[in-house]
Order: sequence, then structure tokens, then C-alpha cells
Amino acid sequence: MGTRVMNAEDGGDVAIRVKHLHKSFKLPTERAWGLKQAIFNRLKGIKGFKEQKVLRGLDFEVKKGEFLGIVGRNGSGKSTLLKVLSGIYVPEKGDVEIYGTLVPFIELGVGFNPELTGRENIYLNGALLGFSNAEVDEMYDEIVEFAELKDFMDQKLKNYSSGMQVRLAFSIAIRARGDILILDEVLAVGDAAFQQKCNDYFASLHGNQTVVLVTHSMDNVRKFCDRAILIEDGKIKCEGDPEKVADEYMSLWK
Repeated sequence: MGTRVMNAEDGGDVAIRVKHLHKSFKLPTERAWGLKQAIFNRLKGIKGFKEQKVLRGLDFEVKKGEFLGIVGRNGSGKSTLLKVLSGIYVPEKGDVEIYGTLVPFIELGVGFNPELTGRENIYLNGALLGFSNAEVDEMYDEIVEFAELKDFMDQKLKNYSSGMQVRLAFSIAIRARGDILILDEVLAVGDAAFQQKCNDYFASLHGNQTVVLVTHSMDNVRKFCDRAILIEDGKIKCEGDPEKVADEYMSLWK
């Protein structure tokens, strides 16, 4: 049970295999004030939490080189699924098999230090992604050019707008080495021009990289994905052709 990472060659043409995956959370309902009350509640069988079942027995595979879209309404379980795939959450039941190295684009900018400059944060994040200083030296100009932040590299990050920080984080993240990319609405970063640049980048990955994308944009599902999965109430409602899955998603709102 859990998430296992194995050599890419071991999976054949499979990049990710999910088998009977379950995940739930315990949500507090009432607070027991003091030890006496906690013991009383326990003796009476009163639980201080309720269980929220988020993923309910998911089964699917992602082929190598495939661009898979995962869609669903808020609370359907899709972001929880990505965090299980990324090893952030541990499932209660089921298995996740990852064949190759996986890079999650889930929380861009984690590890940024607002008191450091943009330049210093590039080297800090590069180290977190496993790059040496020499490797960051080689890609530094490319990162800055993609982020369009050449004139701001020696300013402290706390003086950046939120959009500038996201652009810098994204530009660093896409240099990470990995066989599989996990994306959570990352295509929506920055202004319209930068979003187009991101779209062009992901279009270039098509067929060359295994990508799992969670999105609310049916345009992105139709544009980028080879296959899509619709999750509803923690279960797979339908999967297959992106057009059909997008239409099924839109029918949920009717």
C-alpha cells in the first residue's frame, strides 16, 4: 500500500499505475475541553471528528508520453489525487506505482525566501530541485529570460508582485529533470502574454513527456490532452476521449 517509485524501464509502456486507491481525512467536529471531557467522550463513544472520504477506489493507468487531463468539480478529489501521486499524501488503501522520476508543479514557489533577492532565490530553488551551482549558472540566463524579470534580479523577493513571484517559480520549475510532470492549474499563471508562453511550452511537451494535468479549463483539456478522466465524488465517472469527457464535465452544471 502507498506510492512506490521504480525505474522507468520496469513499467514497460506504463508511467503511472493506480490500483484501488482510497484516501480520506478526519475532520474535527467538536473540541474536548480538558482530559476529563476527552475521556468522557471516549467512554460514550463520541468521536471528535468525522471521516471525509475523498478518493473511493480509483483505478487507471497513464502511458509513457501521454498527456492526461483530470477534471472534476471543486471537492471531487482531483487535487488530493495529485498529492497522492506526488507522495505528499499517503493513501489508506490501494497502490500507486510511479515508473521514473516525477516532478510536481503543485505549489509553485515553496522554498522561496522573501528576504533574498530574485537571483539568490533562483540558486536556492535550484538546490532544492537537485541542481548544483554550476548547473544553475548554465541555466540562469534562460530562467530570467523566460520569467521576463531581468531588471528585478537584484531586488528582494518581498518587493515582487505575486505575479512576478509565480513567473519566477514557474521558470525555475520547468528546468527540473523528470520523466513525469504533475500540474495543478499551473497553466493559469501570470498575465495573458505569459500564459501564452506557458501554453506554448506545454504544447512542445506533447508526445515527448508524460504529463498529468488537473484543470477546470475544458479548452486546455481539448487543446493538450490525449485522454481525460472525470472524477465525481472521489470516483471515476468517465474517461477516454477529451472531447467526450469535457462534454460530460459541462453537463454536470446543467
